[in-house]
Amino acid sequence: MIRIPARPDPDAAAPLELRAPQPGDLGWIVERHGATYAAELGLDQRFEALVARICADFVDRFQPGREACWIAARGAERLGSVMLVQARDEATDAPRPGVAKLRLLLLEPHARGLGLGKRLVRQCSDFARQAGYERIVLWTQSGLTSARAIYAAEGYRLVHSAPGHGFGIDVVNETWELALR
Repeated sequence: MIRIPARPDPDAAAPLELRAPQPGDLGWIVERHGATYAAELGLDQRFEALVARICADFVDRFQPGREACWIAARGAERLGSVMLVQARDEATDAPRPGVAKLRLLLLEPHARGLGLGKRLVRQCSDFARQAGYERIVLWTQSGLTSARAIYAAEGYRLVHSAPGHGFGIDVVNETWELALR
């Protein structure tokens, strides 16, 4: 057997950065959420479809200075993502004044433990304060213990929890909130 030596990764020495999305990044967010959560939690394609709708809404409703998306990257390698958007009433779709919503926090499995999740969540908090929001809300599931720990460390508090069935599995849905003032 002939072994071909591995080429060094040119991005290995590059600094970790949080950057604005570039072409292809939103598609990456959809793909990685679908693949990662299917592998780790058993979520079905309905979850990937939800992520696609969230990304489409981000583009369609984008308000510069009030909404943002960040990609955690090392060189050309994408390692994670998060969005902060105007929160909307679920029944009417009307904007909720003073309320932002954290969406789509994700870290590649090999990028966990580098502090990127904390940086992404803190970036949302800092941006929301500068944009004049009074609070941030988010939806998660109880099984995402690492993400929940990041939210708690940032000062979020659990405000609602309810069992449900979604995306092909039984879940405990949670709403968390961070007061900014």
